[in-house]
Amino acid sequence: MTALLVSYLDTDMQEFASRLREIRQARKMTQARLAELLEVDRRVYNRWERGASSPQLEAVVRIAQVLQTSVDALVGLEEIKDSTLVHNPRLHKLYQQMDTLSDEDQQALFVLMDSLVKRSNMTKLLAATA
Repeated sequence: MTALLVSYLDTDMQEFASRLREIRQARKMTQARLAELLEVDRRVYNRWERGASSPQLEAVVRIAQVLQTSVDALVGLEEIKDSTLVHNPRLHKLYQQMDTLSDEDQQALFVLMDSLVKRSNMTKLLAATA
């Protein structure tokens, strides 16, 4: 955690703001939606993205989690990677909306997705052995 704190304190906030905006846009997320997921006021988030103010270290860690990136990518210590897990635009949009579902609905979705993946893998395995 100490190394993380030192790297964060050495960060150029304009660079951080620019990277934050770039990663958010790559994830096809609005400022309002990201602020909602981070549980911060959208005006506070907007100031972070403009470089007008700096988030606390804990908020930077949370931003990295929500954007599925690393703190190092946010602060400029590593290249920004395209870590979009879902490349199909329609599936990606649905994936982004999963957080809005109830816990029960999310669990049902996990069961359904697991079943479909297992069925697909089984079909591929059977085709390979035929």
